[in-house]
Amino acid sequence: QVQLVESGGGLVQPEGSLRLSCAASGNIFDFAALAWYRQAPGKQRELVARITNTGRTSYLDSVKERFTISRDSAKNTIHLQMNSLKPEDTAMYYCNARSWGGTDIWGQGTQVTVSS
Repeated sequence: QVQLVESGGGLVQPEGSLRLSCAASGNIFDFAALAWYRQAPGKQRELVARITNTGRTSYLDSVKERFTISRDSAKNTIHLQMNSLKPEDTAMYYCNARSWGGTDIWGQGTQVTVSS
């Protein structure tokens, strides 16, 4: 089974930037889509950004124009560049890989805290 390992979280001030990375132990093109989700305390997990096998991207409305999802096929890694961070972006961020059959694989998560 492919494993996903996230990195890059941390504490950042409002309007700051962070870049999250998710390294897959297998070929990322074996999946239908790769995505970043987040979950804040007391809230449901929500989809933040997704990139499909064909490279199509989609974003949560509240992060459009601020976040960018990308992939590095040579390193089997996806990234989430987060700019102009807001306190409401504070959450645990999870990497997700969805197989063609609809099975989800999750990483362990990386904490992002936006605070002054």
